Amino acid sequence: MARIEIVHRTDYSYRNPVGLGTHRLMLRPRDSHDLRLNHASLNVDPQPSAVRWAHDVFNNSVCYLSFDPEIRVEKFSVVSSLNLTHYPIGADLPPCSLDPAAELFPFSYPSQEIADLARLAERQEPDPKGAVDAWARRFVSGPGETRTLKLLSDMTHAIKDELKYGARHEEGTQSAAETLERGTGTCRDFAVLMMEAARALNLAARFVTGYLYEEDTRGELRGGASTHAWCGVYLPGAGWVEYDPTNGLLAGQNLVRVAETRLASQALPISGGYVGAPDDTLALDVCVAVKAAPLKPAKAAEVA
Repeated sequence: MARIEIVHRTDYSYRNPVGLGTHRLMLRPRDSHDLRLNHASLNVDPQPSAVRWAHDVFNNSVCYLSFDPEIRVEKFSVVSSLNLTHYPIGADLPPCSLDPAAELFPFSYPSQEIADLARLAERQEPDPKGAVDAWARRFVSGPGETRTLKLLSDMTHAIKDELKYGARHEEGTQSAAETLERGTGTCRDFAVLMMEAARALNLAARFVTGYLYEEDTRGELRGGASTHAWCGVYLPGAGWVEYDPTNGLLAGQNLVRVAETRLASQALPISGGYVGAPDDTLALDVCVAVKAAPLKPAKAAEVA
């Protein structure tokens, strides 16, 4: 486990004074058995006229900021500070956590879960040349020969090892087919590729956004200077298991989950508009600082 401190600062600059529309924030994680939220604060400048919290369709915590329509600003900043404790499963997901019927691929989801997982198991992007299908099938052996956990682990490491990572600050995400064709992408592109590959195999997958941390200073992980993205795959018995194809991380190791969605476009940390000319946007700066300190393992009774 680790105690994590996160400061996520977003600064907007405008060429001329602009009005601010309603902004939607996805910056606060949900407290759970693997993540304890000790403290959270939000500082906004200029101060909003109203702050409203809600849960979205996926039960993510969402904050809405409203501003006085008469106010005009040349700068706008949002600073989210979090202090939390993370209890990841770690890289070695116990095989016994899987339902025995799901240990080998292919398998079927329990009938009572199919309706809830159906949309997450559907392909969300076109694949006209079948490139994503063909890529996903690389990891499948003959019937009864493919172990489910190995399939997903191999897929995760293949993306890390075979595709080139490159940070991209423009909005939007490449399609899975584009990422394969270009051979390069960002963390969100790699997450979408793995999601679509899993869905090509009829596995339910979802997009996960959050933060990446390291418990030492070696700096070997990629994608830690901003928000990070990975994916979750639903496995009977184990539930939602997280995979980070950018770094080859499994089962939530070094990953602080903030929100989960069906599409990458539904998981924007900050979204909103302004009243002004289209070219009034001067600059957007995002800085994420994550500090992690390992904790002495607690007794089982203390974390139950």
